[in-house]
Amino acid sequence: MKSIQIFSALALFVSCLSKELNAQQPMNTHQTLDSKQQSIVKISAFTAKGDLLQLQNALNDGLNAGLTINEVKEIIIQLYAYTGFPRSLNALQTFMVLLKERAQKDIKDELGKQASPVPVNKTKQELGTELQTRLVGQPVKGEVFEFAPAIDQFLKEHLFCDIFGRDNLDWKTRELATISALATLGGVESQLRSHFGVAMYNGLTGEQLNQFISIIQSKVGPKEGNAANQVLQTLLKQTNGQNDKTDNPQEPAVNAIFPQGEKAPKEYFTGTAWVNRLVQQDETGTYSVGNVVFQAGARTAWHIHPAGQTLIVLDGKGWYQEKGKPARSISKGDVIVIPSNTIHWHGAAKDSPLTHLAITNSRDGGVKWLQPVTDEEYSSIK
Repeated sequence: MKSIQIFSALALFVSCLSKELNAQQPMNTHQTLDSKQQSIVKISAFTAKGDLLQLQNALNDGLNAGLTINEVKEIIIQLYAYTGFPRSLNALQTFMVLLKERAQKDIKDELGKQASPVPVNKTKQELGTELQTRLVGQPVKGEVFEFAPAIDQFLKEHLFCDIFGRDNLDWKTRELATISALATLGGVESQLRSHFGVAMYNGLTGEQLNQFISIIQSKVGPKEGNAANQVLQTLLKQTNGQNDKTDNPQEPAVNAIFPQGEKAPKEYFTGTAWVNRLVQQDETGTYSVGNVVFQAGARTAWHIHPAGQTLIVLDGKGWYQEKGKPARSISKGDVIVIPSNTIHWHGAAKDSPLTHLAITNSRDGGVKWLQPVTDEEYSSIK
C-alpha cells in the first residue's frame, strides 16, 4: 500500500510541476515569476547555451506569453555582452526565422517600444558611472579595475551607458536575463553572486529567484541549476543574517533537491521554517505543491485541509499528529495521506531538520489555521 501511495503522490507531483514550468498564463501573485519572466529565463539560458532548437521553442513561448518583438530583441542584444557576439547573432537569426514562420501563419506579434536615445548632456563615462551606481546601489570599485582601467571604462561607457541605459527594458528584466545566462555558462560564480544581489536590489524576490533556480534545473540541467542554487542559498542566508555554516545538524542542507524558499509566517509556524511554492495551483485550481523545510524543533500550528493533503518526506526526521491520536514519527521516504477536515500538525524532530513536499487539495477551500502547538505538547512526544 505504501508503494502505491508513493507512486501516486509522485506521479501527481511530477504532473503538477511539469504544468507549472510550462505554464503560459501569468500567475496571480507578484511573489512568483509570471509567464513572460519565465520565458525570459529560458530565452536567455538557451541563447547562452547555444541550443538553437530549444531557443526557438522558448522564443515561441515568449511571444505567446506576450513579450513584444523589441523586448525579445533587446534581451538577445544585451546578452552579447555576457555570452559573446556569436551566441547573440545566432539567437537573432533564429528569432528572425521564427517571426517569418509566425507571420506566414497569420500570427501578428506586437512590435513594442523602441529604445529612446541616450541623453547627450553627459559623457558616456559620466552617464555610465551614474547608471552603474544606481543599478548596484553604491559606487563600484575593485582591484581588477585598477589593474586594468580599460575594462572599467568599457563597462561604464558601453555596458551601463549604451546597453543598460536603453529604456525599453527595466533593470529587473535585464538582471533576470543576465543571471539566466551566467547560471547557464557556469564557472562564473563570482559574477553570478554579484548579479543575484543586484537582481534583489532591483526588485526580484528570494522566492522568485528560487523559482528561477527550479527553471534552470529542469530546463538547462541539474549541474547548472545546483551550482547556481548553492550560490543563491549562500547569498540568501547571509542576506537574512543567518550563519553560513553547513555542518550544523539543525540547519537544512544547502544542496537540497529544491531551493529553500521564503521563511514561513510566524503566526502559523513555531520555530524557523521555509516554504517554496513549486506549484501555485494546477489549471483546475485544485492542487498546489510546496516544498517545506523545517529547522530542528520547528513545526506548524494545528490546522485543517478541507479536502485533504499528502506529505512526502524528502529528508530528515519529524512528527505528524492528528488531534486526539499519538504523534507518529516520520522520516525520509514516508508518505502521509491526511484525510479531509482532520485537525493535525507536522514538523521536525528536536534533533533533526525535516524536509517534505506538501501536495494540497484546495477543492473545498484553503487551509484553516488553528492554535499553535505548545511547547508542552511538543515536549511530551516520545
